[in-house]
Amino acid sequence: MKQIYFRTIRENLWFLPIVYGLCSVVTASVITNLDGWLVPKISSSVPAILLADQDMLNQLYSALITAMLTMITISFSTIMVVLTTYSSQFSPRVLQDFMQSKITQHVLGVFTFGFLFVLVNLWLLTPRLDDLLSPFFTIVVTIISLGFFILFIHHSSRWSQVNFLIGTLRDKTSKTIRETFVERTYGEHKHWDLSQIENMKTNEKQTIYSRRAGYIQHVNYKNLINWATRNDMVLEATFQVGDYVPQEMPVFYFWSLGGNNEKFSKHDYYLVIGDERTDRQDISFSIEKLVEIAVKGLSPSMNDPNTATNAIHRIGGLLSELAGNYRSVTYFSDDNGDLRLIMEQKNFQDYLFKSFYQIKHYGKDDISVVYNIIDTLYKVAIVSEAPVRKEVWDFTEYVLEDVDVKSLPSMDYHHLKDIVEKFAQLYGEELNWEGSKG
Repeated sequence: MKQIYFRTIRENLWFLPIVYGLCSVVTASVITNLDGWLVPKISSSVPAILLADQDMLNQLYSALITAMLTMITISFSTIMVVLTTYSSQFSPRVLQDFMQSKITQHVLGVFTFGFLFVLVNLWLLTPRLDDLLSPFFTIVVTIISLGFFILFIHHSSRWSQVNFLIGTLRDKTSKTIRETFVERTYGEHKHWDLSQIENMKTNEKQTIYSRRAGYIQHVNYKNLINWATRNDMVLEATFQVGDYVPQEMPVFYFWSLGGNNEKFSKHDYYLVIGDERTDRQDISFSIEKLVEIAVKGLSPSMNDPNTATNAIHRIGGLLSELAGNYRSVTYFSDDNGDLRLIMEQKNFQDYLFKSFYQIKHYGKDDISVVYNIIDTLYKVAIVSEAPVRKEVWDFTEYVLEDVDVKSLPSMDYHHLKDIVEKFAQLYGEELNWEGSKG
């Protein structure tokens, strides 16, 4: 669980700048000591272009500090512009993706390194020395900072493009899907012997409460199951990843099968509760970011159905990946095959509903949006197994409920009818299509 907490700290905006700042202070101190100890011994063999005197040094440091502050100011202004654009045009939920971007954090770290390096060198400047090597390293650091400044401008301009943002969110969610459903070292079961469960529940039921309010960000299934094994008990979770839980809400019920139980606070090591939702294990939250971008594109203020269509296609790609990896499991067993955890997982219908119900509501009067939703669902069904295909077909019927077929123009009617008929043939249903167009 330490890895989870380290990852949480690592994702904070201040983490890398602090690390770079500490490295900068150490580096500047080492170089200053070299100026006083090593340079006088080797100055005759060092090219003169690499050395500087005191007058040149004072002018150089003053100019470099001003330049570094200017780059930092422009960078922070750029960040504020990007964040304002995200909040007003895309989704406030995607702010964390930009701020957690490695390039964003490393650029701010390099700026912190450069500014402190110049400042510490100026502070530690030794007036008694005429030939110094530290100005050369300062110029190198400033040139590197300038390169990162150009990189950051390019990085920010790309993130301001909605298509790039949608593609980035799609790739990140795809990674979350793969990691969530990766092959696990414990047992996963869709069904379990009900008589065994009923016998277990004849024991006294005890409760573990949430020690803080917040969103369920991460569940360490393996360690949680191992903990239950050590204490010879069966846990039943009352939540799903992404749920909000108030303080003192029951998060687990458990039945002790024998042995001594450890302190119940131990569950905190295996269950991360935070102030905001994250996309570590919460696939729905990742998809909802794309949904919000699509809904913003459909709003009268934006009026950008092409952005909504792009988001719909990317959501469809994620649902196709999810259909290929999804496993409907409720019961988890340990290495010995004994039941240790009961936890309901989101079913595929939930993911479908979260993906399109808002887009359907706000885009039901735009036939291009409806058509692209049906087309996307059709493609998801093609790559899915029969059980998932049925859920996709049922959801398609739900989407079509609000479409006034009889009032559609002829061309819109025929395009929509064609894709729905193909879908019906794929599922093996006979289409009941209302109305007729010439």
